[in-house]
This record gives sequence, C-alpha cells and structure tokens, in this order.
Amino acid sequence: MDLSSFFWIFFILSALQPALRQRMLEAARQRLIARIEARRKSRLILLVHRQETMSLLGFPFFRYIDVDDSEEVIRAIHMTDRQMPLDLVLHTPGGLVLASLQIARAIRRHEGQVTVFVPHYAMSGGTLIALAADEIVMCEHAVLGPVDPQLGQYPAASILAAVQQKPISEVEDQTLILADQARKAIQQMQEQVKEILLENFSPEKAEEITRLLTSGAWTHDYPITCERARKLGLPIRCDMPPEILQLMRLYPQPVRRQPSVEYLPIPRGRDGDSRGRGCGASASF
Repeated sequence: MDLSSFFWIFFILSALQPALRQRMLEAARQRLIARIEARRKSRLILLVHRQETMSLLGFPFFRYIDVDDSEEVIRAIHMTDRQMPLDLVLHTPGGLVLASLQIARAIRRHEGQVTVFVPHYAMSGGTLIALAADEIVMCEHAVLGPVDPQLGQYPAASILAAVQQKPISEVEDQTLILADQARKAIQQMQEQVKEILLENFSPEKAEEITRLLTSGAWTHDYPITCERARKLGLPIRCDMPPEILQLMRLYPQPVRRQPSVEYLPIPRGRDGDSRGRGCGASASF
C-alpha cells in the first residue's frame, strides 16, 4: 500500500470520527435514560440547550425553546400513560413564550407526578415550565429566572416606565405603540402564570408569586437560587440525584480550540481521596 492510500484512509477515518463519537454519545445517553426511567418508574424527557458552533464558519449561535421543542415534548407526554410519573430535565436560557407555555400546560394537565430537574439553569421560559411541575429539584448553585416579557431587546416593564416619565405629547408614536404592546404582554403573562400556579397555590399566594416574577422588579437575568425560590414558596428540593448530573455530562458543550475551564474530572475529598459532596459528586465516563 503506497503513501497516498495511507493518506486517504487517514482522511476518511478523521472525517468519520466526529460522527462515530456522536453516535457513541447518543447511545450512552439512551442507556442512562433507560436506567433512570427503570429506577424511578417514570418517563424522562430532557430539554437541553447548548451554545452551538457552525461547522465551517465558526460563528456561535444560541439555541432556545422553540415550537419544535414544544412539539417534541408534547409528543413524548402523549406517548406516556397519564398516571405515570413524568421527569423533565431543563437546561435552557429560555425562549418563545408560546412554546414554553404549551409545554407548561401539557405537564400541568398530566395526571401523574411531574418533577422538573434543574442541574444548572432554567431561565425565563424554562422557569415558566418549571412552575407547572409538582416538584422542582435544583442543584445547590442552580438558578431560575424572572418571566417578565421582553419586546425585542427591551423589557416590557422598562418600556412602560420610560413612557410614564414623560408627557404624552413628548413621546413618539412608535414608543407609544411599543408601550401598548408592553402593557398587553405583561397582562397576558400575568394571567398565564397565575393560571399555572393556581393548581398548587391559593389565589393570594399565586397572585404574589406572579406579580414578583412578571412585573420587572428584577432584571431579566436575575438569578433565583434554590434557597431564594424556596423562600418564595415554590415546591423546591435542593438534592439533585447524581444520575441526572451524570446524564448532563453526556451533553457536552461543543469543543473550543482552547478550553476555558480545566480540571481533573474526578471528585476530591478534603484529604485528597475520591469523596465529594453535593452537585460536585458524579461518576466519570
């Protein structure tokens, strides 16, 4: 075999390696999902969004909750017995209100126990979905976020505040139109969030949580920690099962040229042994 043949074999194997690695990763995820479902006797659904990189140009773009996601989640719920417990893993920056609301209403109407797991973050639309669950399990350092509506790059509450600080005669027509849309968006979001919360809370408590999460009292990326969410009265637990963390390791971030975080991927105890605690203790693959 001549040198050119070796070159072409090497080229073909290099080209196939990413696809083979992806297949192995998918198979590992399916095995672990099946194992978790068998142990918990539930249907496990994952909604995981990572920053992706285009294969040629290298421009980063962000994934978020869209209608395709809501279709798939609802399809999985329809394929599940209505009495079977439902587990949903959320790792998302948020997304479309319509898609998030469809998922939230679907899990709210599921008759079996619904548990949402938040290993790292479920912001905005992810929080809206989590509010519909019977129980939310978070890592110690995981966060939720406000669900105040955004119009383009501006929070709806901020648009209203800006208009209210000026006489109407000094406000441009386009800004007034935006303010009208902002008012409607906030009102609609409040109605939808309260509708979801009334399943688990009294009308007074549902109104209190709704107002706090939708009124723009916080910035849209304000981190609501496990303890903060518990103080709000949400059904929160802060003891993430190790299997969920193991599963998240099988959804790696696309590889960069130079990693920004490096460590030996084994748990460490105080005395240098392999013990760990909390969300840092997970098995290696």
